[in-house]
Amino acid sequence: MPVAKPCYYVGVIGSSLCNDLQARLAYETGSLIAKAGWVLVNGGMGGVMLESSRGAQEAGGIVIGILPGLERREGNPYLSYAIPTGLGHLRNALVVSACDALIAIGGSYGTLSEISFAHLRGIPVVGLFTLKMVERDGLELYKKTACTPQEAVQAVREILAAR
Repeated sequence: MPVAKPCYYVGVIGSSLCNDLQARLAYETGSLIAKAGWVLVNGGMGGVMLESSRGAQEAGGIVIGILPGLERREGNPYLSYAIPTGLGHLRNALVVSACDALIAIGGSYGTLSEISFAHLRGIPVVGLFTLKMVERDGLELYKKTACTPQEAVQAVREILAAR
């Protein structure tokens, strides 16, 4: 019996409002995640979440949106599966818990909370034109940083292969 290749769940996190650069990066990142055969997980709303969802869906991938509200219809139209939580921003912990790795693009306070949850859970985060923080006492937000979606996805591939 052939051994199935592992199916990884990779999150794309970022703000619900994004600029054109972040939208292009999110779209391409979502597409590359789908082409890698991974499941894309995000918060299911607009901005970076919408564009990464669109990229993954248009590339034939599966997209799971973990929504802040109580209605599936609140999610963006590119979700394969919408999971309403009624938790508002607290759902960020669920987004992180569903992932094997995360790619952060742009972002704001919600993204920062997801990065924090990821560190607490030991889930690696790759940064792509995202939040910066002054490091002290060896604190690092990202396992790796990338300049392109290809670099970000390759970094995730290497991190997951090393596990």
